[in-house]
Amino acid sequence: MESPNAPWREHGLIEEEYRLIVSLMEREPNDLELALFGVMWSEHCSYKNSKAQLKKLPTTGPQVIQGPGENAGIVDVGDGWGVAFKIESHNHPSAIEPYHGAATGTGGIVRDIFAMGARPVAALGSLRFGALDNDRTRHLLTGAAAGLADYGNRLGLPTVGGEVYFHSSYQENPLVVAMAAGLVRKDRIFKGAAAGAGNVVMVVGAGTGRDGVKGASFASEEIKGPDTKPQVPAGDPFLERFLLEATLEALDKNLVVGLQDLGAAGLTSSGSEMAGRGKSGLYIDVDKVPLAEAGLAPWEIMLSESQERMLLVVEPDHVPEIQKIFDLWGLSAAVIGEVTGDGFFTVRQGREVLARVPAGLLTDKAPVNTRPSREAAYFQERKKADFRAVREYGDWGGLLKRLLASPNLCSRHWIYQKFDHEAGDNTVISPGGDAAVLRLPSAPRGLALTCDCNSRYVYLNPRLGGAIAVAEAARNLAVTGARPLALTNCLNFGSPENPEIYWQFVQATDGLAEAALALGTPVTGGNVSFYNEYNGRAIFPTPTIGMVGLLDDLADRVTANFKAPGDLVFLVGETREELGASEVHHLVTGRDEGEVPALDLGAARRLNDFLVEAAKRRLLRSAHDCAEGGLAVALAESALAGGLGVELEFDLVGLSPAAALFGESQSRAVLSARAAEAEELAGLARRFDLPLTRLGRVGGPDFRLKVGGAALAVPLVELARSHQDSLGRQAALTADGV
Repeated sequence: MESPNAPWREHGLIEEEYRLIVSLMEREPNDLELALFGVMWSEHCSYKNSKAQLKKLPTTGPQVIQGPGENAGIVDVGDGWGVAFKIESHNHPSAIEPYHGAATGTGGIVRDIFAMGARPVAALGSLRFGALDNDRTRHLLTGAAAGLADYGNRLGLPTVGGEVYFHSSYQENPLVVAMAAGLVRKDRIFKGAAAGAGNVVMVVGAGTGRDGVKGASFASEEIKGPDTKPQVPAGDPFLERFLLEATLEALDKNLVVGLQDLGAAGLTSSGSEMAGRGKSGLYIDVDKVPLAEAGLAPWEIMLSESQERMLLVVEPDHVPEIQKIFDLWGLSAAVIGEVTGDGFFTVRQGREVLARVPAGLLTDKAPVNTRPSREAAYFQERKKADFRAVREYGDWGGLLKRLLASPNLCSRHWIYQKFDHEAGDNTVISPGGDAAVLRLPSAPRGLALTCDCNSRYVYLNPRLGGAIAVAEAARNLAVTGARPLALTNCLNFGSPENPEIYWQFVQATDGLAEAALALGTPVTGGNVSFYNEYNGRAIFPTPTIGMVGLLDDLADRVTANFKAPGDLVFLVGETREELGASEVHHLVTGRDEGEVPALDLGAARRLNDFLVEAAKRRLLRSAHDCAEGGLAVALAESALAGGLGVELEFDLVGLSPAAALFGESQSRAVLSARAAEAEELAGLARRFDLPLTRLGRVGGPDFRLKVGGAALAVPLVELARSHQDSLGRQAALTADGV
């Protein structure tokens, strides 16, 4: 039996992994080498439990300039420009210290963007918390929202969109996911490779302290209870801004051979990954690393995750100019090592060699596990559901108001107002719609961005839910008129050592891959976050999708709000008797159950193409994704956004009023158009083989709707009261928010 005091256990390794290390090195590793393997072979850095599955994802396409394997993916947006974008989680740190966890999550993803040579232009966030009637949830929500806002605002980076969801499965293990995008000339892309024996290795930016030591290992473990020790560095957005400008200046002057963000596992991961990508080798002298505090041991220096640092590889003759640039920005720029070309990642202290490991062993030789997989015990049982309570509710206007006030459907204005989404003066469609839109330098083009996932769908049907997450993200771009280009994913799950959790992961990523291929949106990168559990209870599986799209002409952009009285309102797409997995069923019964709505990927692709074409022809006054909450909620959101009531009367044959109003059938959108353009719009829908149903007209002070035998009439001001301030009121009930 393995001793609980075995040296490898302290570093998060198991005995089989230790034996593999000994075999690969052909000797026993010393303690520092064991620490290096511990972080680099952690789940957070090695993807050892997900790598085999991730290989199934489609990653290529004519629009892809850089796929997975670098700091960020890049897609072509025309006229010599590329968009670098990526999404990553900072879940465990945010569960312990939500403000700094969220802030440093933003800082890290931004460094990934400018490490590619791109200037960051936008940030987004995906946040998930427990029930909002809980003081801890309110503390986590207010802290994380403030951390994201403060870091982005002080950095001068517009936060332009995102999502916020609440469910009891996230009660003790919230998800805080950051996404960023930047612009780069296609001929000015940089990569994280250490090339050229004799070139020097420099660390630039902040000093190295003890904050975040072993953070990668911490992120690869379950949160076991309230006594879990924090491993959360504090971020400095002003320092990050200086680091950004100094780094881009050095790149513009062709002074840098390669560069890498110092993120998880600090100098260890960045140094070994750069050596591995460059098929070279390098050494780092810990005595030359600028410290933020005295007395750090070599292992602490190598594993520190202090923020606002970058690792550069530079030709020796360029060192003085690099140091001059960083000195002008008030930043350190120190030579700490050299590219050797011997294939080894070496740690020295002066002349003494403390650790010497072939770089490829750290980066490429971690075991690739295909875990046992077993269909979750709940899966078949949860398909069964009794929808009588929803179908017989009766007070449809009251139910609509309840839905619009519920935590998952109410306005996010309370959060959006914290962000400076106009920073940079390029934001064309601001937060609150289906997707954000920014100006591109390649005028008149525009960039659309969104992030999405319905985790209840993924829980109840992981494969279908994973596909729907991709389809909804693409649809959110298409309703703005943007053609979906590519995606980045943040795959959040419980422990892969649990066969039922691993089954969720395999099924969800299979669905994601299928949808990405069908919709022409390859995967350019992302991350996997396992062990999102608290005392053995896993979160809902949450494969969050970040996606970018391209508008050929910003003048064609479409927003969700109704524009003028007299405009006609339409529904495009098919509605079925589908109440399973819906927000309305959960609101009325408190249960997560039922069949997830069906998804026809062919229809989803046709809908996207129809929406883009209709936008180009200027046939749409508004367009809005029909998703959570169903048709009635989508119509109400468009009415509220435009400040205009509606008069709607239609019949969806064969459907109960509940399904017609609140069912969440996929591949649908609510549109409005001028009466004079209705015939052309209908012809275009026929061309794409999509049903188009005329619902009624925009106008009046009330939200009036008749469908089949059901009717509701609610003054728009009442819907606004339900929708607008609900989140802020509930979040403000805590005394310990940030």
